[in-house]
Formats: sequence, structure tokens, C-alpha cells
Amino acid sequence: MLLRFSPALAALTLAACATPAGPDTAAPVEAPARFAALDAATAPALSDWVAAFDDPALPALVAEALRDNPDIQAARAALEAAEARARAAGASRLPTLDGSFGAREQDGGFSSGSSFSLGLEASWQADVWGRLSDQARAGALSADASRADWYGARLSIAAAAARAWYALNEAALQTDLARQDVATRQRQLEIVERRFNRGVARSSDVRTARSALASSEAGLSSRVRSERAAARTLEVLLGDYPAGAIDAAGALPALAALPDPGSPQALFERRPDIVAAGARLSAAGFSADAASKALYPGLSLRAELSDSASSIEDVFDADELVSSVAASILAPIFRGGALRAERDRTEAEARRLAASYVNTALNALREAENAIDADARLAERVDALTRASEEASEALALVERQYASGVATIFELIDAQSRLISAQGQLITARAQRVDNRIALHLAIADDFNAGGGIAPADQ
Repeated sequence: MLLRFSPALAALTLAACATPAGPDTAAPVEAPARFAALDAATAPALSDWVAAFDDPALPALVAEALRDNPDIQAARAALEAAEARARAAGASRLPTLDGSFGAREQDGGFSSGSSFSLGLEASWQADVWGRLSDQARAGALSADASRADWYGARLSIAAAAARAWYALNEAALQTDLARQDVATRQRQLEIVERRFNRGVARSSDVRTARSALASSEAGLSSRVRSERAAARTLEVLLGDYPAGAIDAAGALPALAALPDPGSPQALFERRPDIVAAGARLSAAGFSADAASKALYPGLSLRAELSDSASSIEDVFDADELVSSVAASILAPIFRGGALRAERDRTEAEARRLAASYVNTALNALREAENAIDADARLAERVDALTRASEEASEALALVERQYASGVATIFELIDAQSRLISAQGQLITARAQRVDNRIALHLAIADDFNAGGGIAPADQ
């Protein structure tokens, strides 16, 4: 006996065979309770790391970078594109409605004259297996990943602007130090020349002092070039023309105690690149499920309302409209292996993203551990170089008095000045490195900031 197979019966039959989606793409990374490098007491966690530097110029620079930097604009556009793709993926679960109107004029042959047609067609694909829902979820998760990328771009640009600003200030301090070196060498040369004129110094001393002065002048030229290059780097981050004309403050901030970086597990939940990697991993799981379900039969419903007539008035006659409703089940039989290949591809992509998630998480932990450990080591280096600079300053003053009295040689005088400039230059570099590392720590643990409408955990 033949059975009548209605659309409703088809839907129930397919639904009875459906299995719920459950992408298994978990990629757990074991996180310790605390950072291993954290071996000292810390200050309370910061609510705004930009403000913590107590630099009146820094918040404005960060805000300008977040407003005008091209990378921020590109990340925002990528987010908007991802959100549009997510809306498109979700729209596939809704019915579609299309209208058509046609006109034809034929002259000669068996039939001549005008003809018009009007049609309205509605169709809907039943999400029996949940494939369309999986695609929609994948699209929404991909948009979440792009949103995390945007937050990450804002955090990165804020940190880059801060680092570039303090790199410029370090360069300005080194330039000032080089100018002081030139002035000191000039003063020493005058002392040597006066001693030579009195006949108590040799001409070789004069030439040696002149050589030292020329070397210092060459060093000053190099420092000026570095300062202008640092200014151009900052200007590009701010979206400005790199004229090298931005003025430095010529100072580095004094750092407070290391703020509490939180737990490694909290880092996984807060850091944008890890959040983005997790969202992409989940999206890949749903995409893999959807690709597998594409091998199953599908149910679609279609309703059509149409009419055709020889005059345009008749085509709009409601009495002449013809309607039809149809349901169909489409099962893939042979596609050249394309569907299975797509299933295999999406599953492999999910495995790749699982490994990528682990790598992203481990690198985030490495960056945080390095920054925490470096903070203490750089503080020790700053203390040691401060003592070295003070001792070198006292030694130079002593050697200058000894040279003036004829006890020390010109080489001892030049060496004492070189040691002082080296110690002071290293001290400036060490202080700048500590500031740069503190910014790197805020970037590594995704700390909050308010300048320019910064990020906060609630936003993420």
C-alpha cells in the first residue's frame, strides 16, 4: 500500500533522527594559583594603569592614538564586518520572500503581442539537524573573537603610545646628557690649553683633549638623530605626519611598587587574545558540526503565488492568481566527496585552533612571568647604576682637581669623564627599561585603563 508522505510527516521523521550539536574542542591549559616569578609583596591592583604613571601628558597621547591610529580603525572595521557576517549566518534560519515581475514583447512567429507575469515566492529551510543554528553560533562566536581583537588592539595601541612616549623622553635625556658631555669636554680642553700656554702641559695633551671633544660632538649628533627618530615613531602611532617635531618632556616617571597582577586563571578570562582564541575555537567546533550535518537530508518548504496575462492590468487581477505549496527533502548522494572533504577540513581547523589556543595561553603566561621577574631585576639594576653614577661623579671631580695640580694625566681625566657619562647613560637606559617593562606588564595582564575610553573587564 502506498503511503502519502506529507511535509509535516517529513519534518517529524527527520527530527526523530536528529542529534544535538556538541562540538568537542576544549583545549584546557592548567594554570597555577599564582605567578611563579611573584616572590615579593605587591601593591593593590590598578584600575587605570595609564593614570598610575602620574604623567599629565600620557592620557592625552593615549586618547589621541586610540582616536586616530589606523590599526584601531582597521580593527574596528574588522569587528563590524564580523558582526555583519554573524547577522547573515543567523538570517539563514528565517524564511525568505522574493517577488518577481516580467514583461515580454514578441512580434512574428506563431504568437505575437505582449505578456506580463507576476510572482511571489516564500521559502524556508527547516533546521532539522541544527546545522543552521550551528552556523549561526559559529558566526556569533567569530564576531565575539573580532570584538576581543578590537579590545586587544586598543590595549596594544595604548601600550605602544606609552612606550613610544617614554622612549622619546629617554632619547631626550640621552641628548641632554650628550650636550653636558660636550660642555664638559669643552671646559676640560680650555683647562688643558691654559696649562699648555703656561708650559706645564704637552701639545699631545691638547690634541688628546680636542679628540675627546670631537668624539663627544659626534655622540651628540647621534643622540639628536635618535631623538628625532623616536619622535617620528610616536607621531606615526598618533596618526600624524612623521615630522619629528613633537616635544619631549625630558623626564621619566618614578614607579610605585609592582601592582598585583592577579592570578594566571584570571589572565585567561581577561586577556583579549586568549578570549579571541577561545571564541574562534568554539566557533570552529560549531562549524565542524555544521559541516558534518551537511551530509544529512534537508527539508525545505516553498509557497508560490503567480499570475501571467497579456495586459498589465490583468496581471494584478487577484482572481487569476495561482498558488502552490510544496515540501521537498533533499539528500546528498554524490558530490564528488566535497561535503566529506569540507567536514574533514573543518575538523582539522578545529584541531589547529585548539593547538593555537594552547600556544596563545602559554605565551601570555610567559610574557606575564617575564615582566614580573624583570621588574625586580631592573629595580636592582637602577639602584646599582645610581651608586655607580654617584661614585663616577665624585671620581671625576677628584681627577679634575688632581689634573689641575699636575698630579693626574690627561688620560685619567678623559677616562673619568667617560666613566661618568657611561654610568649616567646606563642609568637613564635602565630607568627607561624599567618603565617600558612596567608597560609590558600592564599589556601582558591586560590591565584596565580609562584614557580614550579604555577597556575594563565589564566591557570584555
